[in-house]
Amino acid sequence: MLCPKCVEGYELPGEPTGSVHADYQGAYLAPGPPDGQKGIAVIFLTDGFGLPLKNCKIMADKIAERVGCDVWVPDYFAGRPPVPLNAMNMPDKADQRPTVWDWLKFIFINGIPVLPGIIRNRPSVVAVRLASFFALLKEKKSYEKIGAVGYCFGGATAVRLSSTGLINSVVICHPSSFTIDEVRAIKVPSSWVCPEVDIFLAHQVRLDAEATLATKKETDPSIEYEFKDYPGTQHGFAARPNHKYPELVEAHEQALDQTVNWLKKTLIPEVPSTA
Repeated sequence: MLCPKCVEGYELPGEPTGSVHADYQGAYLAPGPPDGQKGIAVIFLTDGFGLPLKNCKIMADKIAERVGCDVWVPDYFAGRPPVPLNAMNMPDKADQRPTVWDWLKFIFINGIPVLPGIIRNRPSVVAVRLASFFALLKEKKSYEKIGAVGYCFGGATAVRLSSTGLINSVVICHPSSFTIDEVRAIKVPSSWVCPEVDIFLAHQVRLDAEATLATKKETDPSIEYEFKDYPGTQHGFAARPNHKYPELVEAHEQALDQTVNWLKKTLIPEVPSTA
């Protein structure tokens, strides 16, 4: 499911430094440093623009360097993302909320044309593709722990992935549509990046998700969680910040810091003190 904010944003500056691997179903790999964490990997679940938008690759490169592990960006849209790059719109201002006119334009200009892509990449289909990708990693790699981070479409995918046993930790950034039952099924520590304005992660939905995880932690203390709010932001800021507004760029960078810190905390084993 998409909203007007799902097709807004900017390309990040810079160019990717990793590479696409045909033998891994077209996934992009941002390799960890030579002296990094060999037994750990992170799966980066993109927004609806998929791999053609370079932002996911640039961010994967940064996470690989800072966490110190391989970061994979699977082509879970099988080469045909639901939202083409030429559908990207530029937001006018940071606190702009979709008006009725915005919704009408979105439905007729973006919504109807991308509908076949949304159906083609519905959650049940994407889940099968991801299961195949994880099976390939298991066959060819020897990762002991795998984390995930997802944005928008990938955020909702990350919620569902968190109940499969395929990952050990997750960061969920302004996810698209999900259910509280799916939150209740989460089996791993989760960190949530929450915009101020988001029709999917509306304030009450965010409160309900947090309350659900609080109840879950009462019976299973290992299911850690955190929710961080970013005032003045809206859906999409963590992946496609509007560079006209320094405060949005700063929020994007802080969300990336949150992601890195959570993955380090939950994936990298602590070194016993020798003191």
